Amino acid sequence: MRYLSLLILALLLTSCKNEETPKILKNGTYRAVLEVQDNEELPFLFKVDSPITLKIFNAEEVIDVDEVEYRNDSIFITAPVFEGYFAATFDGDNLKGEFIKESLDRIVPFTATFNEDVRFSKSPKSPISTSVDGVWEAIFSQGIEGDEYIAKGIFEQIDHFVYGTFRTTTGDYRYLEGIMDGNIMKLSTFDGAHAFLFTAKVTDSTMEGQFYSGNHWKEPFVAKRNPDYELPSADSLTFLKEGYDSIDFTFPNAKGDMVSLKDERFKDKVIVVQIMGTWCPNCLDESKYYADFYNKNKDKDFEIIALAFEYAKTEEIAFSRIDRLKSKIGIDYPILLAQYGTSDKVKAQEKLPMLNHVLSYPTSIFIDKTGKVRKIHTGFNGPATGDKYTEFKTEFERFVSELINE
Repeated sequence: MRYLSLLILALLLTSCKNEETPKILKNGTYRAVLEVQDNEELPFLFKVDSPITLKIFNAEEVIDVDEVEYRNDSIFITAPVFEGYFAATFDGDNLKGEFIKESLDRIVPFTATFNEDVRFSKSPKSPISTSVDGVWEAIFSQGIEGDEYIAKGIFEQIDHFVYGTFRTTTGDYRYLEGIMDGNIMKLSTFDGAHAFLFTAKVTDSTMEGQFYSGNHWKEPFVAKRNPDYELPSADSLTFLKEGYDSIDFTFPNAKGDMVSLKDERFKDKVIVVQIMGTWCPNCLDESKYYADFYNKNKDKDFEIIALAFEYAKTEEIAFSRIDRLKSKIGIDYPILLAQYGTSDKVKAQEKLPMLNHVLSYPTSIFIDKTGKVRKIHTGFNGPATGDKYTEFKTEFERFVSELINE
């Protein structure tokens, strides 16, 4: 018996020696690259702190990721809140795999190279960079009926490095980071939901380029310098149809309870109705601010109600994403499921027929204590817009305080 026990132990030790040590992420910086159209590369950087935590970097933005899972020879990385995830295998210390968004049936090939910390490389023989520093008046999909829209480019250039964003009438393209390589601008961002790449040929006063979103969308854009350029007011784009002075809806919460503005909880209170989606980065930025403001002011006859328009394929998945959002950023106000299976804005407007349209996620509707709509704010200028974000917060707090004190 003793001999048999020693034999089994020897076999186990031999087996352990023959097995390869499971691969895990090494601590350090990785350069990730998503493959988009036209053989372009969409890069971003992330830094691994431990085998199960990492940080994604976009200019001033740092996204903490704590959902890293190892299964057999594969690794799965999921950014906070959003549904998209990376599925990859190890190639030495590097990764090779795909970025996947199941609800939209989208798959983008990607690689990640260990110990690389340069987002975009500058050509060694590149001439002195053209400067994009300043404000630009931009048009996307110019001349394409139904697709054309305006934007405002706001950029800071330090040496050949470029930081900034494009603001539109409905929001912003968040933290963009890149370079000027001679007269070619390259900017990218990855936030766990959207992967954006902008490339453009630049002169002293014009730019002409392409905007790529993942590997499923691209569109052209042009821009010219205009330091005085301003977009239309976000308070004038969405409004009530003639004959309406209020809104009404009834949608379910995660418990299956039907919630309405007529409920006792909302009687004689100032209410902000937030039209949003858990898949929307601008909505995430807004929700972080709203969650903090609500927690500080919910005892002042004030409420926020969010209406989620989800492209999740089932009601169960949609509510699981709502619960994940609430848990991740500490939202205490109710989020109701207004729609699932699509985030189509035309169908969203059908759920709120008193509005002229649903132009943007997010959109905020301000309601006074008598139930009348006092203002509708389309879109959201997030932290990447700098002064505009500060202006929004100042005006939001001023207007809500005014309604509360009436």
